[in-house]
Amino acid sequence: MPILILARWVFVQDASDPAPRRVDDAAVLVRHGVIVEIGPAADLRARYPAAPTFGDGTQALLPGLINAHHHSNAITHIQHGIEDGVLEPWITGNPRMRWTDPRLRTLVAAGRLLQTGVTAVVDMASVGNAHQSGHDDLSARLQAYEESGIRGHLAGGVSFYSRLVHREDEAFVATLPGDLARRVRAHFLDADKGSEQDYLALMDSLIAQASGMKRARAWYGPPGPQWVGDALMVAIADAAARYDTGIQTHVQESLYERLEAERALGKSMTAHLKDIGVLSPRISFAHAVWSSENDVEILAETGAAVSHNPSSNLRLRSGVAPLNGFLAGGVTTGLGMDGTTIGDDEDMFSEIRLAHRLHRTPRIGSPAPTLAQTFGLATTGGAKLLRREDELGRIAPGMAADLVLVNVQRLSWPYIAPEADPFAVVLQRAKQGDVDTVIVDGEVVLKDGWPTRFDLKSVAAELAEQVSAVSYDQDFADLYAELRPHIEAWYAAWEVPEMHPWIAHNSRT
Repeated sequence: MPILILARWVFVQDASDPAPRRVDDAAVLVRHGVIVEIGPAADLRARYPAAPTFGDGTQALLPGLINAHHHSNAITHIQHGIEDGVLEPWITGNPRMRWTDPRLRTLVAAGRLLQTGVTAVVDMASVGNAHQSGHDDLSARLQAYEESGIRGHLAGGVSFYSRLVHREDEAFVATLPGDLARRVRAHFLDADKGSEQDYLALMDSLIAQASGMKRARAWYGPPGPQWVGDALMVAIADAAARYDTGIQTHVQESLYERLEAERALGKSMTAHLKDIGVLSPRISFAHAVWSSENDVEILAETGAAVSHNPSSNLRLRSGVAPLNGFLAGGVTTGLGMDGTTIGDDEDMFSEIRLAHRLHRTPRIGSPAPTLAQTFGLATTGGAKLLRREDELGRIAPGMAADLVLVNVQRLSWPYIAPEADPFAVVLQRAKQGDVDTVIVDGEVVLKDGWPTRFDLKSVAAELAEQVSAVSYDQDFADLYAELRPHIEAWYAAWEVPEMHPWIAHNSRT
């Protein structure tokens, strides 16, 4: 049976026009999970009197938002007592977070994403090893996404190298005092992570599991080229082509990642990945903050995509990515919350606004993204990054019915001028709590602000009970406190050359 979604404002979009077009007092007809028709609400209701209706005709209807890069932790680093810091030492200290059940954490994270209008996500999920325990962890997360109703693209990965510093673990350990070196080696370098072949076999199994699912998909998620090595990156690219699936990896997120590639390879990591033949529209880079003009040209030429994550870049002192350069250069660019939004609240509307306002350069006539462009990062750009632009990211006939109803009463209280642009009002004022209903593939998966497929409150309570019973690893916390100054000193000693103006700008600011 078809369904009707009623809205005061429906923001539709043609494939050839990046700017959404508003249709007032309209309805969207959905049949078998696909948008069939958009027209006046009164007309469609009269023609389909038996069709179930959603929305009360006072709301705004948006296409489902796409979170192009995420880490679905459910409990944030701040809630775990881990403060923001420079990326490299911050990552090393992340094991201080208490263990959380992978299914529960993914369900809670998926519920929070639905509450902010996200209908599709790329979740980069690194696990501790490529053995059975790593497989079981990723399998549980994949199943949780299928259970939640969201379109979850789970990018599983394992770090085999650079456990302490980029590419030079042995040289770094040699600088540590004897007892600290012994303890650091035992904790970070001697652990059995499995082999690269173990990882590829793990992913074979995960992809086979996902093939029987309706919405969840398995991607390759190498944490970063320096963490897995060239041979595995090439093997992953070959396997992804064979399985027709995606790859996401962190590239040039921090200043030190950029410097490390220049030191070791004599070129940017983007240029190196092109040289070894792994770039294609299947692969997306998380962050790419330290991209040069040449990197932008490579990305545009190869079709490799970028997930722009402005909140995370600011919180972890990674800098400001060249979004205007990506847009001008024709780089496929999505928007990601990365599990570290500026307000620590996983609000996709806030991320859209940050991307919109952060990149407005100060001179009249100089680059500044339009609101339609930054909205496009979270919709059409994300869909193209997923290689699903023919079905996701727009409200138009023939597209999948991934739709979000937003209450506008709070947005327009106490007054909204008739000349105000409703698109600008919604995008610049909406918050997570304004999302009322979320539809994925024609199915209502969020109603009255709460998931319909599972009880988010009870799952969150179960997660809280579980994690509260996990003991804090004080021994590791003490080891990290002793180790961190050495990591910071290691990177502080690196010379920072004046490279591309974007890089010099980021270094100064």
